Amino acid sequence: MSLSIGILGLPNVGESTIFNALTRAQNAESANYPFCTIEANKAVVPVPDPRIDKLSSMANPKKVTFATVDFVDIAGLVKGASRGEGLGNKFLGNVRETDALLHVIRCFEDPNVVHVDGSVDPIRDIEVIETELILADFQTLENRIEKLKKQARADKAVAATLPEVEKLLAHLGKGNPVISFPNHDSELMRGLLKESPLLTDKKLIYCANVDEDAMVEDNAQVKLVRDYADSNGADTVKICAKMEEDLIGMSDEEAEEFLKEYGVAESGLHQVIHKSYHTLGLASYLTVGPKEVRAWTIHQGWKAPQAAGVIHTDFERGFIRAQVMAYNDFVTCGGEAACKEKGLMRTEGKDYTVQDGDIIEFLFNV
Repeated sequence: MSLSIGILGLPNVGESTIFNALTRAQNAESANYPFCTIEANKAVVPVPDPRIDKLSSMANPKKVTFATVDFVDIAGLVKGASRGEGLGNKFLGNVRETDALLHVIRCFEDPNVVHVDGSVDPIRDIEVIETELILADFQTLENRIEKLKKQARADKAVAATLPEVEKLLAHLGKGNPVISFPNHDSELMRGLLKESPLLTDKKLIYCANVDEDAMVEDNAQVKLVRDYADSNGADTVKICAKMEEDLIGMSDEEAEEFLKEYGVAESGLHQVIHKSYHTLGLASYLTVGPKEVRAWTIHQGWKAPQAAGVIHTDFERGFIRAQVMAYNDFVTCGGEAACKEKGLMRTEGKDYTVQDGDIIEFLFNV
């Protein structure tokens, strides 16, 4: 499975610059005027993982495969996007295709960079975007309910679902996102949302785009974003788009030294990926062999057969057992043979919950 993150915000807040920086390429047009992005730009980015680097140096495989993240640069939304303003309908369609949203908010003052509303106000900007997403969902669900009412005349099962769906519509009508609906995790809701995905059913990560000075210490605007995110149970990252842009083309060593000069521990890409994995409850297990060293993305809490199914459905269908080693044990012992000798390779069955960093070999039969 691959993680898909949509990058969105008001026009001209820096989402395309951040997309370019995160993907280490100038794929998205970036300019000082609204709507310089009119098509969604997409890029597949390997997830930086020092564990894969270490295992590759030990196993010397023919192939190394990192987990990946699909980034989608969604062009700037404006007030009225849910009604089609500013090419809104097209852009909202791009939002539906992603797993999570990185909401870029401008948190710096610069008279040379135009703001679509004429001033910098992070909370106002957040509320504009979130209101448009809620309004778009309201319209989508209204249309869905009209269809359900027609189906309900001949189908009692459909008729039984209508009251709950209408409650969700009322929830949206009060300005609340789908994800905060009290019965969000019910079987009925999960079925509905799978069949008709809604925009506000996605996890949000707030990205404060700052200048170099605010990278050292949060400015007042960043503090507002952090407080807003905390009150909504969401994660926040702080990125200086200009600084990230400067990292493009640098070697890992050069980038590390550059970031140190600003007192920054990790790049924007690392921050976004770490927060995304945390927000979505994701983890990675590893496979090691002479042919390939690879990271596989799963959801935290998955049992061994589910995790095996990420490699191939046959692995899940014919699961027998899993041979598991902890990453630290593997590295400390110097490989699989030594782990076996020291009794550090475990045999786990179908009820085993896979842990982040497990090194696994699956046995199956179909």
